[in-house]
Amino acid sequence: MMSQRRGIHLDQSELLCKKGCGFYGNTAWQGLCSKCWREENQREKQKQIQEDWALAERLQREEEEAYASRHQKAQSQPTITPFSKFEERKTKEKSSKVNTVTKFFIPSTKTPPKKDGAPFDTQSSPSPSSSSSRQSCVDSDHATREFIDFLKPLKSGREIFKQCRAFTESMVYKRDMGADELSECVQDFYQNLSERLQTQFKGSSDHVESVMDEVEKYMMTRLYKEVFCPETTDDEKKDLAIQKRIRALHWVTIEMLCVPVDEEIPEVSDSVVKAITDVIEMDSKRVPKDKLACITRCSKHIFNAIKVSKKEAASADDFLPTLIYIVLKANPPRLQSNIQYITRFCNPSRLMTGEDGYYFTNLCCAVAFIEKLDGQSLNLSSEEFELYMSGQASPHWPQASGASSCSPGSAALSQVHKRLDMLTGLGERQERVMEKARQLESDLIDWTDEVEQKVQSVLESFPPETQNPTATTASGTSAAPSAIDSDNVENELLPPPLQPQVFAG
Repeated sequence: MMSQRRGIHLDQSELLCKKGCGFYGNTAWQGLCSKCWREENQREKQKQIQEDWALAERLQREEEEAYASRHQKAQSQPTITPFSKFEERKTKEKSSKVNTVTKFFIPSTKTPPKKDGAPFDTQSSPSPSSSSSRQSCVDSDHATREFIDFLKPLKSGREIFKQCRAFTESMVYKRDMGADELSECVQDFYQNLSERLQTQFKGSSDHVESVMDEVEKYMMTRLYKEVFCPETTDDEKKDLAIQKRIRALHWVTIEMLCVPVDEEIPEVSDSVVKAITDVIEMDSKRVPKDKLACITRCSKHIFNAIKVSKKEAASADDFLPTLIYIVLKANPPRLQSNIQYITRFCNPSRLMTGEDGYYFTNLCCAVAFIEKLDGQSLNLSSEEFELYMSGQASPHWPQASGASSCSPGSAALSQVHKRLDMLTGLGERQERVMEKARQLESDLIDWTDEVEQKVQSVLESFPPETQNPTATTASGTSAAPSAIDSDNVENELLPPPLQPQVFAG
């Protein structure tokens, strides 16, 4: 049955970069890893620059010819040709682009020494208004303090903090740039800082990764409002589209996706709930690493649910359908925005390798599958798929027969008949219960009468004994027997109690 679902099955080689570099690819990068995508993007830009130069040269030649024909007398006068201006502008743009990131890694000789000699300065900023707005954010302040505490033991901690702070503050003025340009600036900064750290720590990759993790946490916490779902993108539109798509697919069952999970098992049901919670929690995180951690925890809960259900280790073919099922049940908020945010601003090494990169790549594949889901992927005909999508039918409803199954009102009519049958069955059950209750009441009355008759017959067969005459006192009055003597039936041989005597004085 699984072989028929070609849309769900995904070969592991399809998760890797199309260039064959061995790293994980991404649908946002046309199946390439971040490294190959950047190289491809640079080649496209260089090609575009060359085409622009060729076009400029052609226009320059045409303009020179026209200029020479109209102004032959002014040819000897030295002038600055438009092409010279174009060349000068291109040279300035190129030099500015090259030095945009590298200037943060060059110590400034114009910066005066601090009077207090503090290793870190968190108060200075190029714009008091932007600094005060960021300092008012509790998360940003907390991230800054943690970043400073982390860098204090490092020999070059002060320089790293200055570079990160300067770059973060410069990004505030670039909020009008496109998301791809912002991503390129951040990724260039990551790459340059990582290369410097590799040289400083002499190839200690673990130490470099720990520093880069803290750099990402500090920078992205402060830049989150500026770079998450920016207005220059259509991320919000994509969020609404995927959310609407998932709501329309609410009828998809676990059997249609061939998900090997038995939610009747308490441990499995608990793992499914935790997986849904983790993927929803992703939107509440600010740092790309923390968002990836939510995806990783979700995936591990999925693997545990599959393992408990199948009583064996889960495979990749089991994982992807289950992940799709979890996404459909959770319908995570701002799903596309979170994926794009991680893709643009996460440390690229984390997306290219490791379990975080693997699970994130599978999530991207799951979202792409949901967007392209059709009847063939679920072993349904196109007519059934359209009926389910439009809400005219549901796999949970009884199937109508013949031509009535295609009529718009057949589904509603079948639901009415189903409810009427259910009510009729409930009425019959209530009648049986009432009949049993009446029979029980009659049996109780008969039993009560029978008990009363038996008690009466016993009383008639054994009449009560006659009481002995009471003793007469000297005064002529009868005295009731002592309560002690009457109750003390086991001591009948005791002498009678003393009676008071009256003596004449």
